[in-house]
Parts: sequence; structure tokens; C-alpha cells
Amino acid sequence: MKVRLARLWREWLSPLAFALLFTQFAATAVRVDGTSMLPGLQHGELLVIPKIEGWAHTLGLGTYRRGDIVVFKPPRDAPGEWRRQYRGMTLPWSYRPYLVKRVIGLPGDTVQVERGTVTVNGQMLNESRTTVYWEGRCLDTVSDLANTPPVTVPAGMYFVIGDNRSPGGSLDSRVFGPVSTAEIAGRAVASVWPLVAPATEQASCDPPNAPGSPDGATHWNPRLLVP
Repeated sequence: MKVRLARLWREWLSPLAFALLFTQFAATAVRVDGTSMLPGLQHGELLVIPKIEGWAHTLGLGTYRRGDIVVFKPPRDAPGEWRRQYRGMTLPWSYRPYLVKRVIGLPGDTVQVERGTVTVNGQMLNESRTTVYWEGRCLDTVSDLANTPPVTVPAGMYFVIGDNRSPGGSLDSRVFGPVSTAEIAGRAVASVWPLVAPATEQASCDPPNAPGSPDGATHWNPRLLVP
């Protein structure tokens, strides 16, 4: 009996325990679902999240930087962000799916969007790649999301926006407000999958956030995600 238990631990329970500890406290992977981060991230990319760093930030050790790509849950009081559908199945409970967005405003910053242009503390944010990409397609300059009142980010919170600036292309802090550090699982440090991908993805402007189509020659895709 002891031999069987030892074998069960060695071959099954020990690897499982290690995997659970690793994904809970060391690192985990998150798949990009949708096009709300185009052109920075494409649908289907697999991102690595060092959870130790996320835990440290939650405890007040270090902070996220402007430009970081973070994985988080929307605020609990954002009713539009609760879901009951998961991969085509209806669940008996509601949950808040993890979202992937970019940090725009740090604690104490004042963030405003005017005609699609983001300003932080009265200075236009340098988003050249994002702006050029969407100006050539369907940059939103007239909706409420493209024209927001100034918001001062409270202590311990961050203002996050998706790279997709088409009409309705990203639901983010412009809709549900700043996100608490406690709701942020961590920072995406690298994209590891797919190994080969098109240079970019041709966005769909109608309907918004619909799957795009490959655009450009394929290239080696794994890379570090630096602000």
C-alpha cells in the first residue's frame, strides 16, 4: 500500500502540486481573446504573466509603469463586465473574465480623451504606432469613449485603455473607471505563441472587436512586451 501511495505521489500528485503552486505563485499564461489590443496584440496570442510580481505590487512592493500591458478583472460594480457564457456554454453563475489592456494613467495622473487623442496631465500621450494604425482605418473621434471628461486616478489604482481605438473597439477604464491594484493579476512580459504570425491583423471596423484577417508577411512572433 505504501509503495502504491509513494508511486501515486511521485507520478501524479507531486507534478500536479508543483503545477498548481507554479501557476498560483510563479507564472501563468493568458490567451488574448478578441481584437481590443490591436495593433499591439493579435487575437489568440499567449502571454506570460509573472504572478510573483503581481502579488508584490498588491502588497505595495513596486508599481506598474505607463505602457505596461496588464491582465486584470474589471471592477465588481461594472455590471456590463459580468458574463455567464464561456466558450459557447451557459454557466449557472456569473463571472468577471480577465481583460488585457495597457496602463495609461498612474495614481495621481489626470487622464482625458479628446477626439480620440489621449492626454495625461494635460500632455498628449505618445502613441504613434497605435494612432498611425487606426488613422488609416477607423479611428473613433466622435463617440463618448473618444471624448471623455478628465479623470484623476486615485491612489492604488490605474487607468487602462485598449490599443483598439475604433468605435466600440475596447471597453476599458473609459467605461468602468480606474482599476484597483488588487484586481490586477500581473503584467504581461512576453508573447510566446503562436511561433509564427502575420505582421499585423487587418481590423474589422463593423462590427467592432470582430476577428480580423491576417495582413502582411508572416514573421517570428515570440517577443518581450516592453512599454
